[in-house]
Amino acid sequence: MALHIHEAWILLCVLPGLVTPAAISHEDYPADEGDQTSSNDNLIFDDYRGKGCVDDSGFVYKLGERFFPGHSNCPCVCTEDGPVCDQPECPKIHPKCTKVEHNGCCPECKEVKNFCEYHGKNYKILEEFKPSPCEWCRCEPSNEVHCVVADCAVPECVNPVYEPEQCCPVCKNGPNCFAGTTIIPAGIEVKVDDCNICHCHNGDWWKPAQCSKRECQGKQAL
Repeated sequence: MALHIHEAWILLCVLPGLVTPAAISHEDYPADEGDQTSSNDNLIFDDYRGKGCVDDSGFVYKLGERFFPGHSNCPCVCTEDGPVCDQPECPKIHPKCTKVEHNGCCPECKEVKNFCEYHGKNYKILEEFKPSPCEWCRCEPSNEVHCVVADCAVPECVNPVYEPEQCCPVCKNGPNCFAGTTIIPAGIEVKVDDCNICHCHNGDWWKPAQCSKRECQGKQAL
């Protein structure tokens, strides 16, 4: 009895070494469905042409169904020839839009710059400024600059001068006019030579002076 037990114990120790991996049948341990698929190099994908449409995420739509191919696409209808998509008239984007989003069928402006550009400088909305002594400008909400140019009156002299930071010319010596090539002040008669006395036209400073001949002084008798 003791001998049979000893022989059985030896047989149990030897058997595992005799069993090799080749001896294990695949029929005894069937592979998972996923493993079988991964071992197949020739994967077959469904062809939906003429039967349906597929969006960007791989979702299949039936013929006649309305769907969005992607988050930034216009709605489409699935047909046998493929998606037929809407082509709406999208609103125009503001020319000064600084941020455009494409999260829908039409692009949408999300930010318009809140300043105006004028001669290389930026101005805030509704800001008023003078780019030159004769200009008054304002930055409008439309991001456009509107300016008004001063209308200067006709100077009352023939030799006006422009002072710094002043728009219109000024007559530093008061009203005057020309008597020939001589500038004479307005309001008085001026003897320009031995024979002529001249005065300026009242209010018409740009016109030549009115002159009258008088008896010439210093004229020597022949």
